[in-house]
Amino acid sequence: MAISGIYVGVLLLGLLPVMLFGTSPSSAFGTLGIVIAIWLVLGILDWLLAAPARRVAVERDLPERSRLGDTVTSTLYLTNVGPRDLRAVVRDGWEPSAGAPRMREKVQVPVGERRAVSTVLTPWRRGDRRSEFVVIRSWGPLRLTARQAVLKVPGRVRILPPFNSRKHLPSRIARLRELDGQTTLQVRGQGTEFDSLRDYVRGDDVRSIDWRATARKQDLVVRTWRPERDRRVIIVIDTGRTAAARIEDEARIDTAIESALLLAALATRAGDRVDLVAYDQRVRARVQGLSGSRLLSEITDSMANVEPELIEMDWQSVPRLVREVTTHRALVVLLTTADNFGTSRELLQMLPSITRQHLVMVASVTDPETAELAEQMSDRDEVLRAGAAERALLDAQQVRRTITRLGADAVSATPYDLPPRVADRYLELKKAGRL
Repeated sequence: MAISGIYVGVLLLGLLPVMLFGTSPSSAFGTLGIVIAIWLVLGILDWLLAAPARRVAVERDLPERSRLGDTVTSTLYLTNVGPRDLRAVVRDGWEPSAGAPRMREKVQVPVGERRAVSTVLTPWRRGDRRSEFVVIRSWGPLRLTARQAVLKVPGRVRILPPFNSRKHLPSRIARLRELDGQTTLQVRGQGTEFDSLRDYVRGDDVRSIDWRATARKQDLVVRTWRPERDRRVIIVIDTGRTAAARIEDEARIDTAIESALLLAALATRAGDRVDLVAYDQRVRARVQGLSGSRLLSEITDSMANVEPELIEMDWQSVPRLVREVTTHRALVVLLTTADNFGTSRELLQMLPSITRQHLVMVASVTDPETAELAEQMSDRDEVLRAGAAERALLDAQQVRRTITRLGADAVSATPYDLPPRVADRYLELKKAGRL
């Protein structure tokens, strides 16, 4: 049972004259008792005349998936199967991160009819956003008291990573086509394969001249080459405690997911096979054996609910994870944090065991605020902060140099720039014939 503010307010107003102008205590208390009794009878009568809140059939219409940043409409269909008209306030119990702006809606449903109540959600976190119940508060005709019921109407919408970096994909695909023999640009390296023959053009590499074909045609002929297809790209996302840090209002793990999506989209267009593992001390997500749009759909779906764990990353298990995917040479992309020796010690110890067989790229996020602090020295406090920032920048630079000495590629950039930087480095490896 719920009581309205009107019910309490009018009761107090009715009692006030009795308390102020009562002639004697006995008559005042008697009048008070009569007023309270009448008001209780009115409240009970209003409650009895209210439509039963449990005699409402509730159905939910909700999309299964949406991307972070998009709006989602959740619609409740209320059917009054009770004996009286329903005058109610409906609350859909969405969790706060679902971004429901209006939590209570007034609705009137005549007997046997159906009404829709829509709520526009603007989720601000990826993952499964849920509503487990609907609260219906059915008011009587005087709106003094109400019947209330909590109905179990579970609903779930999966909020996928936004993939904002897809805007960088068309330009990288154009560069990939240049490497793929669709323009006059041709490259040769240990990771390229023969494509076709064509006439020699001034500026061509003389090492590409096919002397047998030249002898037959009596004119210079060169071989053209294209990057090999069907290579393996293994993406490992660090979901340990360092992935929870936020840089420019974005968690490191979200930047890693954006980088993985852009690289996967580009590599699958190049004909390479992409596998993804999210790991800290156990596998949080795994995507294998897919390609094209199915690959991207599975990555976004599997990573939607992956959140950083407040534990250390087990880097010594990464070589085993890679061997489970393939025993052949592959490009292994480690999306992690590599900005100081304290957090990167195990990563650096593990690298030699994997760089002996595979091509390794270590990609990490840098904080642009650190570089800004290193340049601000107008007072004593800023000088101290600038010194600490400079120390942090030097540590990160030394870690990257150590990664390079151990045979891996070190890629670092701000959250906005890291996804295209990783994609560009992949194209450079393709062009150089290393992949």
